[in-house]
Amino acid sequence: MAEEPLAKKVRTDEGRKNSYEEKPGQEFLHVSNMFNDDWNTDGSAATILFCLKEGVGALAKALKIFEDGNVNLLHIESRPSKWYKGYYEFIVEPERQCGVLGPCIKTLQKEARDVRIHTRDHKDNIAGKFADTVPWFPRKISDLDRVTTKVLSCGAELVSDHPGFSDQVYRARRKEFADIAFEYKHKQPIPRVTYTDEETKTWGTIFRELTTLYPTHACREYNHIFPLLIDNCGYREDNVPQLQDVSDFLHDCTGFTLRPAAGLLSSRDFLAGLAFRVFHSTQYIRHPSQPLYTPEPDVCHELLGHAPLFADRRFALFSQEIGLASLGAPDDYIDKLATLYWFTVEFGMCRQQGELKAYGAGLLSSFGELQYCLSDVPEMRPFEPAKTAVQPYPITKYQPVYYVAEAFSDATEKLSAFAQTIPRPFSVRYNAYTQSIEIIDNKFKIQELASNIKAEMMTLMDSLTKLK
Repeated sequence: MAEEPLAKKVRTDEGRKNSYEEKPGQEFLHVSNMFNDDWNTDGSAATILFCLKEGVGALAKALKIFEDGNVNLLHIESRPSKWYKGYYEFIVEPERQCGVLGPCIKTLQKEARDVRIHTRDHKDNIAGKFADTVPWFPRKISDLDRVTTKVLSCGAELVSDHPGFSDQVYRARRKEFADIAFEYKHKQPIPRVTYTDEETKTWGTIFRELTTLYPTHACREYNHIFPLLIDNCGYREDNVPQLQDVSDFLHDCTGFTLRPAAGLLSSRDFLAGLAFRVFHSTQYIRHPSQPLYTPEPDVCHELLGHAPLFADRRFALFSQEIGLASLGAPDDYIDKLATLYWFTVEFGMCRQQGELKAYGAGLLSSFGELQYCLSDVPEMRPFEPAKTAVQPYPITKYQPVYYVAEAFSDATEKLSAFAQTIPRPFSVRYNAYTQSIEIIDNKFKIQELASNIKAEMMTLMDSLTKLK
């Protein structure tokens, strides 16, 4: 019989959430033997996870390691291992200002298996503290609550060359929208906004101009979905649709949802949302002085450019693949994935029945560039992720080069193949039932995945049999 502490939580501080869920703002890594002996927490939060085989005195022996290293533990928690039969998983949280942890971790590796550390800074490997680190990424859809507060630019603050920089009324209005985004939490309804007459007029100008081009310039899927948005979400010249209405429609179609964003997020944070089929959408409208131009994404760009195609099953899958590929990817690959996103989801072209059509949101929300992209001026290249990912691009003028996909399904296959080249020590899978990311990094998880695939194959074979 195991000692009592192995059968239940050793100690759980009152009000503390289950610590086994990775904390936003931390980084996840599997520990190797290649890190400095003098490593400590440097005053930042860190947690250590490990597995012990069930047995009398096993936990006491492991905790003695920290005691010998003069490391005070603030929190200790345990649960039966889901992956290793006869093992228990433990999480310990050392005091921020504690003894040297390096030797403790090395000794712990001799007594335990699957030793992991969560630390704030995945760039510790640059300083030589760890041989391999993996940037933190959200594991649950609710983790997105933390990343959306980290806006890079164009939230309530505007740069000096922004059309609304000197307009104090507009800036105050932008702050209202930013506050909505900062206060929003997962599962809450997106607050409905009463747009002013001036804002509705700006939307109407853009809506009127673009809808004259969609039948001849937009891809087939877009033109199939757009009338449905008119019928179900209030897409009209005299009405700015509400994000919640559009989000509900998308969810019914493909499981995609919208959540409000105050402005531009980092590429890593933004792409992570797509892994959960979540699109971060702004809610504000561009300055009325330039209705056909905006220096940053606004609700016209989001709802006219992006939202319609998220209701298409194949495009939704393609978008999610970019997001899944970004989870835990090194910084240089995040740059490549962001470039792939730019040339597909933002400025992608496709060929349908021998004709070029636009599917990128940057094109479908720009009256000028939607005409330009089908002219003889820009260069058209086939979509090849390895080449597309390193192509430079301008952000303040029309694109000189566009990449053409033969079909969304073809682009998804190419993107999946590219994702396999990303150096990370695991694979990821989205669990739509729990809205969480599953990390596939050991044989037990692979067996579980194979079992799920087997069940799906049985359903497929049964369906094929009944069609005969």
